[in-house]
Amino acid sequence: MLARTDGETARTYPDTISAAGEVEFVERKSRFIARVEPVGSLADAEAVIAAARRRWWDARHHCSAMVLGLQADTARSSDDGEPSGTAGVPMLEVLRRRGLTDVVAVVSRYFGGVKLGAGGLVRAYSTAVSQALDDTRVLHRRALVQASVDVSHAESGRFDNLLREWAQRSGAVLGETAYGADARLEVWTPPDLIASLRETIAAASGGTVEPRLGEQRVTDVPAASP
Repeated sequence: MLARTDGETARTYPDTISAAGEVEFVERKSRFIARVEPVGSLADAEAVIAAARRRWWDARHHCSAMVLGLQADTARSSDDGEPSGTAGVPMLEVLRRRGLTDVVAVVSRYFGGVKLGAGGLVRAYSTAVSQALDDTRVLHRRALVQASVDVSHAESGRFDNLLREWAQRSGAVLGETAYGADARLEVWTPPDLIASLRETIAAASGGTVEPRLGEQRVTDVPAASP
């Protein structure tokens, strides 16, 4: 899909996570081990759950929840033997509240001999997923437009720094640099900031350099550090 106008508003999508996160805690003698991972398909999610079952083979329960798809339109959960609605659904709600997709969560529980009750189970499984998510980093998904800039080799370093600084403050992502007769620098920009990019490049080049626009694609952008 090509960008057509500088005034187009950047479309946003549910976030995802950058890597796996894992935590472990004990609640009234029950041991909970929670793991969250980014996944690209239902098969990937099921593989994560299967791996947890193998790794913690002697745990009594392996409850899970997942949200999949660019628009977070696929969701599944499992209580895996816990009372209905006390594990999988609360775990899924945590993923939903965080606005995440393409993520699977699995919590393995070793029963410690003390019953937690429905409310205690809901809190424990929700807390487990929340803490595991806190152990990873969020990636924002944005529809970004490709913009390329051709400059001389002598100017490539200066323009690379310029684009890098502009991208950091604009929610853009640097692409690859290709070297031929000239250096072609690439940046993926929010559609509504194309005009800002043009102004920045024009100011740096005295109006002699103009970015060329290409395709639009959904790109993962690291969330700003707190």
